[in-house]
Amino acid sequence: MSKTKVALLITSPASVLDDIGRLFELADGPCALENGTPTILKDNISWHYPFPSANTTPWQLEGSILALKKHGFIPLTCVQNKTEVTNAYKGEDLNGYRPIFEAHGVKVLFNFKKADMNWIVFRPKARMLVLDKIYKKGIRIPDYFVGKNIVHLPTVKCHIYTTTTGAMKNAFGGLLTHKRHYTHTYIHETLVDLLAIQREIHPGLFCVMDGTTAGNGPGPRIMKPVTKDVLLAGADQVAIDAVAAKLMGFDPMGIKYIRLAHEAGLGIGRPEEIEIVGDRELAQQNWGFKVGRSFHRFAGWFTWFGPTRIFQKLLTRPPLLYFLTLYSYIYHDVIHWPLQEKRIAKRWLKESPWGRLFQEYRSKGALRPQLQ
Repeated sequence: MSKTKVALLITSPASVLDDIGRLFELADGPCALENGTPTILKDNISWHYPFPSANTTPWQLEGSILALKKHGFIPLTCVQNKTEVTNAYKGEDLNGYRPIFEAHGVKVLFNFKKADMNWIVFRPKARMLVLDKIYKKGIRIPDYFVGKNIVHLPTVKCHIYTTTTGAMKNAFGGLLTHKRHYTHTYIHETLVDLLAIQREIHPGLFCVMDGTTAGNGPGPRIMKPVTKDVLLAGADQVAIDAVAAKLMGFDPMGIKYIRLAHEAGLGIGRPEEIEIVGDRELAQQNWGFKVGRSFHRFAGWFTWFGPTRIFQKLLTRPPLLYFLTLYSYIYHDVIHWPLQEKRIAKRWLKESPWGRLFQEYRSKGALRPQLQ
């Protein structure tokens, strides 16, 4: 029996678009997705500000579009979501996505706009770990997602709640409404449930993950960007997260959502059971990443995971919910961005080859336009 594949490639700003096309083929992308079926691009906007490693990169987006179109996967749409603290419109603008969508004829839809899609009750065939208990009136998902391929576009980075975040976590924003507070206490189980749902509603699943600049520290926003020049891709969402976790220096099976998904038969989490294709020597790297400490991580522990979580229903309902949202906004957008992260981003734009490529996208838009 053949092992599940994850493709790894070393890349550069000069070759990245071609490398993503090669990556897609190495990881059997054309076989993983269903021909003749509309395909959703699910980008990742962890922070609307263009902080390196936090969000889908413009070259990751354009390279994936080019690869998909080359193999006949049309039409393509991108579905955006919002959170209590992230603005989807601002995010796609500041990160340079809009000119790419326009140049390649990719329609953008929003899962929070009734004109674009409706939320329907979905009854999974798979046994749920927690979602049926959290959403006792029924698990709701966007009707638009059902019957379509999906390609996730996360980055390689740490996360204060799940240690790492990637393919599996990328489904969180798309399949659950922005009012999803109570899932945080059971975030690992939630990600496993969402993967089970994805396997039922999508005829094809794939992931192109960007590690050109990876995020070390208490992500998914407040991080130290580290240049790694790496791309990953695979159809097995568990396997690609496991490989990314191992690269960052974590034991994949020591991360609960990866272990639970592996044990549930939803994918492969043990690195020794994964076939690495492409630049296989990359799989031996250990970047030594650490989630680290932050006040925001403590606040999350206080609300969702510590003994004080017994008060979460009080904390996550109006009016206290508004204060928590305001706190997060002040912490990230008012304090951290102007006083620290903006400076880091400016240095990256000036000193990193990837930062200079980002600026090229901001000035030119799509680098290989294929107007439709």
